Amino acid sequence: MCDAHAMATLDDAARMALELPDVVEGERHGNRTWSVAGKAFAWERPFSKADIKRFDDATPPHGPIVAVRVGDLGEKEAVLAAQTKGVFTIPHFDGYAAVLIQLEKVGQRALRAAIVDGWLACAPTELANRYLRR
Repeated sequence: MCDAHAMATLDDAARMALELPDVVEGERHGNRTWSVAGKAFAWERPFSKADIKRFDDATPPHGPIVAVRVGDLGEKEAVLAAQTKGVFTIPHFDGYAAVLIQLEKVGQRALRAAIVDGWLACAPTELANRYLRR
């Protein structure tokens, strides 16, 4: 098992997502996407030119970025308030129940927790309950 504090890669994110039940890896807009029951719960999310412009003079987070769904906007606020290193949002995601994760900054344990939470937010109730019971 990887060190919980070692920085994560896109391949780590893929492995963590694919370890969950009924996950399918696909491609959306040319980026890797992980779905359960047809719902994307995590995806590679490079910044668009518009995203980069919105950073103004600030330097955008560097390296691969993954977006991960959360249960709702309240959960998103709580996730962001926890100030986990590498977890953030951008104006494009305002009002959308997902957070962004800078893989070069986040630890393995925090990434896994975010991916599992994203999966739980999108998985059918029966499948999620079976997973939680095991």
